[in-house]
Amino acid sequence: MKVVIAPDSFKGTVTATDAARALADGWRSVRPDDRLTLRPMADGGEGTLAAVAAAHPGTALTRVGGCTGPDGRPVDGEYALLPDGTAVVELATTSGLPLMAHPAPLTATTRGTGELIAAALDHGATRLLIGLGGSASTDGGTGLLAALGLRVLDADGTPLPDGGGTLTLAHRIDRTRLRAAPSGGVRLLTDVTNPLLGPDGAAAVYGPQKGAGPEEIDRLEAGLTRLSELLGGNPDQPGAGAAGGTAYGLAAVWDATVTPGAAAVADLLGLDAAIADADLVITGEGRFDATSRLGKAVGEVLDRAARAGVPSRVVAGESADPAALTLTALAGSAHSARSDAAHWLRRAGAELAASAVR
Repeated sequence: MKVVIAPDSFKGTVTATDAARALADGWRSVRPDDRLTLRPMADGGEGTLAAVAAAHPGTALTRVGGCTGPDGRPVDGEYALLPDGTAVVELATTSGLPLMAHPAPLTATTRGTGELIAAALDHGATRLLIGLGGSASTDGGTGLLAALGLRVLDADGTPLPDGGGTLTLAHRIDRTRLRAAPSGGVRLLTDVTNPLLGPDGAAAVYGPQKGAGPEEIDRLEAGLTRLSELLGGNPDQPGAGAAGGTAYGLAAVWDATVTPGAAAVADLLGLDAAIADADLVITGEGRFDATSRLGKAVGEVLDRAARAGVPSRVVAGESADPAALTLTALAGSAHSARSDAAHWLRRAGAELAASAVR
């Protein structure tokens, strides 16, 4: 048999790459002669960089030290440069919420991601793919854009400090020092469709996850509104609210294209070609439910397998779907499943192999 193994990460336990390896190890323990193709997946958030690098052996991973973290402390970032000149940047590596020592919804910044982008352009990148999941900030991408030369000025002509909390003071945008977008364009990878503003916007929906209370949400909303008045663009575009409005900022200033992340990653991984002659596709994630089919990585894999007429199976940490093989059922409890997810993923791979019919 030819089996394609394309899971997302099991968040909080194992990465997509480690999940794919564990499932493959389990399968091989029962059916060692089968051909396994591993395509760990992502949707533009955590794991996007690793998934793309794993699928392109000629990819150069470049570490950039001393980037500005979301709370101002230095962090190391990394980007991938593909052989065709495309640079893949994952916002979460330098501007992600887990990098915060304490929540700071009004001052958190995306500046470090802009520094990563600048480094990639300096290294010769001619096209950008930017994964926007997992951000710590709601700054409309102004920190990122500041690192690329944009200045948001107050009434006195002084650049505003980083963070969405100061945007209400914005008076003028200075683009004279802004770097040009790469010639091949900029694509933004996201799994959300929120606009920039309003009850479904960046501040209202995602602000609480970043530590914002009601008053802070109102202030962030007002700041993003002011930014949209100055930058123009389309704040109502689906996905503009991704990464605290970073998608809006890049679309308005660099004409970046907002793209469903899972589909773009699947294309980068050559998933359709891998599936075309497969006998079975295995995918999975930590929690498989109805939302998994709404633009997420697992749903994308299942859709592509169905279009190719190839059977598929889902392995999940937890799921109410009886068709999914869950680690919780194998381990006997959710706690046991999470405490050694790699072990139970190997068990899941073995179980699927044992039930496989050539």
